[in-house]
Amino acid sequence: MEPDFLSKDYWNNRYAENATGWNIGKISTPLKGYIDQLTNKSCSILIPGGGNGHEAIYLAENGFTDITIVDFSPIAIASLEKIIKQKSISSIHLICADFFELIGSYDLIIEQTFFCALAPQLREAYIKKMAALLRPNGKLVGLLFNIDFKVSPPFGGKLSDYQEQFAKHFEIIKMEPCYNSIAPRAGNELFFICKLKNLK
Repeated sequence: MEPDFLSKDYWNNRYAENATGWNIGKISTPLKGYIDQLTNKSCSILIPGGGNGHEAIYLAENGFTDITIVDFSPIAIASLEKIIKQKSISSIHLICADFFELIGSYDLIIEQTFFCALAPQLREAYIKKMAALLRPNGKLVGLLFNIDFKVSPPFGGKLSDYQEQFAKHFEIIKMEPCYNSIAPRAGNELFFICKLKNLK
């Protein structure tokens, strides 16, 4: 029997009960800084486990035209549908599905509190799937917790392990402590940019 946190019902109930401690109510500072320097507004962007949609909405409101969110939770997707309808946003595509069954091809994938929601034994599968979803020269960008938690999820970890795991499929351009984390996460986050390896 799978642990509760691997099930759709678990995450759906977390949203239903508003037990979303990972939700900071807005786009995170490190990701905002990264997005603000992007110039190709037509690149294809995926946000897995996009939940509350802060990153996607920020992207859409800043002119990005091809944004996809995939999330396990029907409640999260339904909530996002209402928000993007209210805001008259047409550039966000919502998919309610298991990330590991997703089919597609993207230029950029944004990681924000999805990796930490998965059990550590799924990390290899996560990295392989990310590599499979990226186009040649595509990038995986986001945040990882550089801390071990007493109660999980979220699941933490450490820099050296992440470097070893991601290097199997990616060229690690940057993976270092954040200098601009929000106060509650200061000192406990890593910002990373990984480029899909050219295996030819």
